Amino acid sequence: MNASFKLIGLLVVIFIAAPLVIVVPMSLSSAPSLQFPPPGYWLGYYAQYFSDPTWLRPTYNSIVIALANTVLTMLLVVPATFALVRHKFWGKSLANVMMMMPMAVPHIVMAIGYYSYFGQLGIVFSKLGVILAHTCLSVPITFLVLSANLKGFDRTLERAARSLGATPTQTFIHVTLPILRPGLLISSLFAFIQSFDETVVAIFISGRDAETLPRKMFDSIRQEADPVIAVISTLLFLVVLAGLLAPHVARLIRRLIGRPATHTEPRS
Repeated sequence: MNASFKLIGLLVVIFIAAPLVIVVPMSLSSAPSLQFPPPGYWLGYYAQYFSDPTWLRPTYNSIVIALANTVLTMLLVVPATFALVRHKFWGKSLANVMMMMPMAVPHIVMAIGYYSYFGQLGIVFSKLGVILAHTCLSVPITFLVLSANLKGFDRTLERAARSLGATPTQTFIHVTLPILRPGLLISSLFAFIQSFDETVVAIFISGRDAETLPRKMFDSIRQEADPVIAVISTLLFLVVLAGLLAPHVARLIRRLIGRPATHTEPRS
């Protein structure tokens, strides 16, 4: 049974990583458009990406919007999660449904609604409009991750801290927050990725000044199939790979630093 699961896992990894066999060589291709196999190899499209404002500006916009979305999402979701998980009140079931609603409604439907509503508010085609829309989309997945962590939290630790004289604020900072830190970090990461990777809503409500990287990639591949798209895909993969390897590298470095030095006695 274990061998079967390992084989299935290996096949899934191969299926997910297979496109990289095509994307990475195309990012180094010398062809004027997306072509595989490449007729030649060079780094010209990497230089074009890092020097072209039409690509750097959407990248900067996506990072700023995703960071702002992450902060706003956590400010909203953290107190809402504590209220919905730990307290009973009238309308709790309805509040849970509303928290999960953006996950059930197709993005194209929500994009049309945002376009109409934000147009009346005068924030369509602006970074603020994209941030607010992405926050609504990030709330469900962030709420699911954080509520799962909070439901497994042992509240006797908080009661012990309170019985020893700690205030509610001190209890939250020194007891609750450290234990929930992994869940908070994962929730923040999901919120960031949800915003950075979102395309449908950005196409509807992001204008020229608020153009995001996914929208720029969509427009580029629809109009001219710019090979810079393969460059961006490769760079994003490298960022993800670096994020996955960073904890292992840090653990290895700590292990090497903490290993006592061995001294050999000189032979007489």
